[in-house]
Amino acid sequence: MSKHNELGKNGEILACQFLINKGHTIIATNYRSGHREIDIISLDGAILVFSEIKARSGYQFGFPEEAVHYRKQQHLKEAAMAYLEANDSEQPIRFDVIAILIKAGKAAEIVHFEDAFY
Repeated sequence: MSKHNELGKNGEILACQFLINKGHTIIATNYRSGHREIDIISLDGAILVFSEIKARSGYQFGFPEEAVHYRKQQHLKEAAMAYLEANDSEQPIRFDVIAILIKAGKAAEIVHFEDAFY
């Protein structure tokens, strides 16, 4: 596995633990609909949360959350709609972004942007 893929996978693991610690129930990870993917689907109380995880080892290419641009948001929305249809869900939803700075395999910083876009 390439170094950036390992970083991303580690970021998703750290984000799952972060969300669990905040009281979320993890429903699915790496949910795919065609070429679209949602990193983490969780429940925060009665709200179904679709989270995009961005992990970086430094800020030389900008902040991780900056990579969740308009087109990426559209892809996430499409995958979320497919999930809702496939699961016949009418729950309230939210899109979050979790930005993680990873140093030596550990989270040096985690920033959780709740309701980041819609």
